[in-house]
Amino acid sequence: MITGWQARGAPRSAHDHRAGWGRGGLTGGGRSHRSRYGGRVTTAVLAYLPSPDRGVWYLGPIPLRAYALCIIAGIVVAIWWGERRFVARGGPKGTVVDVAVWAVPFGLVGGRLYHLATDWRTYFGPGGHPIDALKVWEGGLGIWGAIALGAVGAWIGCRRRRIPLPFFADAVAPGIIVAQAVGRLGNYFNQELYGAPTTLPWGLEIYERVDPATGAADPLGGIAVDTAHPIAIVQPTFLYELVWNLVVAGLIVWADRRFRLGHGRVFALYVAGYTFGRFWIELMRTDPATRVFGDIRINVLVAAIVFVLAVVYLVLARGPRETISPEAFALAGAEPPAASAEKPAETDASDRTP
Repeated sequence: MITGWQARGAPRSAHDHRAGWGRGGLTGGGRSHRSRYGGRVTTAVLAYLPSPDRGVWYLGPIPLRAYALCIIAGIVVAIWWGERRFVARGGPKGTVVDVAVWAVPFGLVGGRLYHLATDWRTYFGPGGHPIDALKVWEGGLGIWGAIALGAVGAWIGCRRRRIPLPFFADAVAPGIIVAQAVGRLGNYFNQELYGAPTTLPWGLEIYERVDPATGAADPLGGIAVDTAHPIAIVQPTFLYELVWNLVVAGLIVWADRRFRLGHGRVFALYVAGYTFGRFWIELMRTDPATRVFGDIRINVLVAAIVFVLAVVYLVLARGPRETISPEAFALAGAEPPAASAEKPAETDASDRTP
């Protein structure tokens, strides 16, 4: 979600920056300067992780937004790796790209709708700007909605190509979670999705950004005015999730090779692994969020529920890997492998392809 951070004097959201939240907060790198509480705060840490000084570059009048570039790069990685795994598991070439034509737009719309549904006050509440709901390039994609509606798009694409949806899902699962990891870099450039202030050596410096033309606060499109004096040092929870996603990707590739998973179990393992980590990382975040049942962040609850459902499916699903019908190869304009017609399960090559 497009938010900032909220803890111990740190700005609550990007809108607080625009409203003119002043300099101050925590410091780092052995620096000493005045905090918003008065006095000076000095740390003994020699250096923290720096944030980018901006998240947008311009080619003439055309903005190049790091967030959008990271999302696009993640999609490319997911399609490229998914295609390799899909073919290695016995599917016709080109199918993943064809299905992605349906899955990617559906996923983007679903991700945005989930974000708007769970953070509607930012756009439609007091002081909100409804038109901002359309500004996807500023960030704000919920993974739960992206996967749910993206699965609908994938189902449509698979149905048109006569491909079993579980077969497709198992092939693309590692690529999806790596795409999520790449996408988290966009949060890094946007200076968002952080945790509480910290003095840990991997704490992330947050800078005040302003519009160079007007001098007005602009945390998303502006440029850092003073990288020597950050306004806060925070837990880089986006980085924790990035690393966790890469670990889960390695885990599901190993499990797929070791146990020859099929019938959607690779995808279920991806969901279970991701939600397990997201549950704990979400508890560390301090940015504003919709809360339910008192003071529980809604994404914590969703992660717990989806984790349980994924584990149940993983345990109950049985059977060998699916095979691809000759009709699917005919639709792709390809010939089915000769050996696969006799021994489809034994000739699957995915144990040799990551």
